[in-house]
Amino acid sequence: MNFRSDNEAPVAEPIMHALLEANQGFAESYGYDEYTQHLTERLTDLFEHWLEVIPLVTGTAANALAIAQTTPPYGAVYCHQSAHLNKDECGAPEFYSGGAKLEDLPGELGKLDAETLHTALAATGAHGEHENLPCCLSLTQSTESGTVYSIDEITALTRVAKQPQWHLACHMDGSRFANALVHLGCTPAEMTWKAGIDLLSLGATKNGAMLAEALVIFDPAYATEIRRRRKRAGQLVSKMRFVSAQMLAWLDDDLWLQLASHANALAAGFYQQMQAKVEFLFPVQANEAFLRLPEAVIAQLQEAGFAFHVWPGSTDVIRLVFSHATKPADCAQLVAHLNRLLP
Repeated sequence: MNFRSDNEAPVAEPIMHALLEANQGFAESYGYDEYTQHLTERLTDLFEHWLEVIPLVTGTAANALAIAQTTPPYGAVYCHQSAHLNKDECGAPEFYSGGAKLEDLPGELGKLDAETLHTALAATGAHGEHENLPCCLSLTQSTESGTVYSIDEITALTRVAKQPQWHLACHMDGSRFANALVHLGCTPAEMTWKAGIDLLSLGATKNGAMLAEALVIFDPAYATEIRRRRKRAGQLVSKMRFVSAQMLAWLDDDLWLQLASHANALAAGFYQQMQAKVEFLFPVQANEAFLRLPEAVIAQLQEAGFAFHVWPGSTDVIRLVFSHATKPADCAQLVAHLNRLLP
C-alpha cells in the first residue's frame, strides 16, 4: 500500500513491452535511430508546433539544461520558493549554468502569481552590472503542492516575463505534465507554447516509464547548440532508442493520459471522501494530497502497512502520491483506516 511516490511505481506494461521490442537487433547510436526520429515527429504533431526534442533519463538534467541554455552565469532565474528547481536539484541548475542565481519567490498554493513576479522584476536594474540579469522564469506544472496552474495563470505570468524590458525565457518543469493536462482538460499546445512557454521539461518517469524524460524546445532561439551542451553535461545517451521507445509507447493510444487519469481520479476520490474529516493543506488537483493528521494516527497507519512521506519540517503533515499503479482497493483500505482512527 505504497503512497510514497510515483517514482516508486513499476513500469507500465505497454512501455516494458516496447523496450523488449526495441531490443531486437542493432540501431544507430546517440539519437540517430528511427525511434528518436519518430519521437520528434510525434511530439511535433502532438504540440502542433516546430520543436527540438532532447531525450534524457532524468528530470534534473532536463531542468538544469533548460536553465543553462537560457541563463548565463551572471543571470537570474525566477521560480517559486518550493520549486523542485530550487529545493531538490542539489544545485544542478546553478552548476550547469556556471553559476546562475535562483530568485525564489513566495506564492500561495505552491504557485507564483503575476503581480509578485512583476514586483520582483520591477525592482531590478538600478544597480546595473552589480546585480544578476533577469533571464528566465520557471514554472512547475503540476506544482510541488499538487496544485495546477490554469491557462490564464500561465499566460499572465509569461506576459509579465516577456515584457520588452525583461524578455525572459519561460520554462515549464513538467515532471507531472500529464497529470496537470488531465486536470485542465486542455491540449498540450494550450498549456505550453500558446501560453508563452518556450521550453518544457517533459516527464514520463513518474507516469509509467522506466526512465524517460525530454527537454522540448519550442523557440528556435533557445535551441542553438543544445546538443553540444547535452554532450558536455554527460547526458548524451548512447543507446537512446531505449529512451525514445519508452516515450513513443507512453504516447501511443493516449496511454500517458490514461495513466495520469487513473492517478488523478484516485487522488480526487480520496479527497472527496475525506475532506469533511481531514485537514488538507492544498486543493487536490493532480495526483498528490497533503494532509494534517495527529502523530498517533500517522504511526498507526504506518504500522498497518501504509507507506508515505511525513513531510520534512513537520511531524503531523503527510504527503500521499497516487500513481498509475495505485490500486483502488488500497485507497479504500486507507479511507477505511482513517475513518476508524479519526473521530
